[in-house]
Amino acid sequence: QVQLVESGGGLVQAGGSLRLSCAASGRSFSSYGLGWFRQAPGKEREFVARHNWSGGNTYYADYADSVKGRFTISRDNAKNTVYLQMNSLKPEDTAVYYCAARWKTIATIPSTRDNYWGQGTQVTVSS
Repeated sequence: QVQLVESGGGLVQAGGSLRLSCAASGRSFSSYGLGWFRQAPGKEREFVARHNWSGGNTYYADYADSVKGRFTISRDNAKNTVYLQMNSLKPEDTAVYYCAARWKTIATIPSTRDNYWGQGTQVTVSS
């Protein structure tokens, strides 16, 4: 059974920073794509960032346009953990942030069928 547990959310002022963590258990995720998505009230879940496996020890990251230059995704395979460093936060970043995992690659579409999902962590950015 794969489990993903997010942490690190909270309340922060605009311009501030937060680092989200997602700890995975159940198997080694070194060959998995890992991603972050978010869902604001009344909106659909949307892609934020992903860190995909492209073979061997090679990974690549990409980001939604709305967070490029502000957010950074990274992973520590020894700890089975993926991180999302969020800087220069804006009120529009307020959402529940979800971690997701899938063999090799995470798509930017938030598939409930293909991905493992965490329970989410709330991020609130005040103006």
